[in-house]
Amino acid sequence: MDALFAPPRKQPDEERMRDAHHRAARTLLVGGASGPEAWGWQGRTISRRCGDRWLRVVSRPLEKPAGRLWDGAAAADTQLPRTIPRPRVVDVLEWTAGGHRYRAELTELVPWPVIQTGGPVLTHAPALPQVWWTELSAALAAMSSVPTERQAVRQQWIDKNFDSYLGIPPVQVTAWTTGHGDLHWANLCAEHLVVLDWESWGTLPVGYDAGLLHAYSLRSPGTAHRVRTTFAHILNTPAGRTGELVALAQLLQVIARGHHQEIAEAIRARAELLTGRPVPRGTA
Repeated sequence: MDALFAPPRKQPDEERMRDAHHRAARTLLVGGASGPEAWGWQGRTISRRCGDRWLRVVSRPLEKPAGRLWDGAAAADTQLPRTIPRPRVVDVLEWTAGGHRYRAELTELVPWPVIQTGGPVLTHAPALPQVWWTELSAALAAMSSVPTERQAVRQQWIDKNFDSYLGIPPVQVTAWTTGHGDLHWANLCAEHLVVLDWESWGTLPVGYDAGLLHAYSLRSPGTAHRVRTTFAHILNTPAGRTGELVALAQLLQVIARGHHQEIAEAIRARAELLTGRPVPRGTA
């Protein structure tokens, strides 16, 4: 249920992560893995079906702090309303080996496919009924008032990066909410709405989640329009526009690092429309 990225660049790390996944499966008594591997960002996580469950393993060097990404799914499981459709956490396992700390999270297996396989950028126009959009809007609303100390977006990042990626002075965010933090089409199921991948959730600017989903929809204009229509009550406000700009700035940083080139021009055009200024190029 992680978005599909590449395994770690170094072969020893790839083998180490596979071994950790096998170890977790044996310890948790869920049987052998089956189906394709799903690697997370920069090979930091590996996930795969095990029996009738989904097993995800994340690792970090011992000297590196755990951070909010370490236990996001478990925190979401206990702190967010049960009305939000998501896979429940069944078991958790942590251990240390060879200079790394590992965390395995066993969750319910979602039987429905994600809307976009292979990555977050939408490449087609999914046929989503009105009830799906209503449920997604309700899920984001249910999250919005949950108190948490987890931070998905920080004002410090905005202060440091707005000028570099948007060509405008940093804005001071005054309207914060609790949100998913990584809302895209590889984290959403279509047949029945299920929201996946909760490692990043926390406080973020109002409009960030909807703005991010809209940005990832730009290759499908009809779907992008539907996102804007569904979340017009957020995106068409000053606070919502600020949150959308934060999402665009973060995507422009990712683009500058060589990713999501297929939507680079569309993201730049959207940012320039909102700011009224040319977007700087070449920043990495």
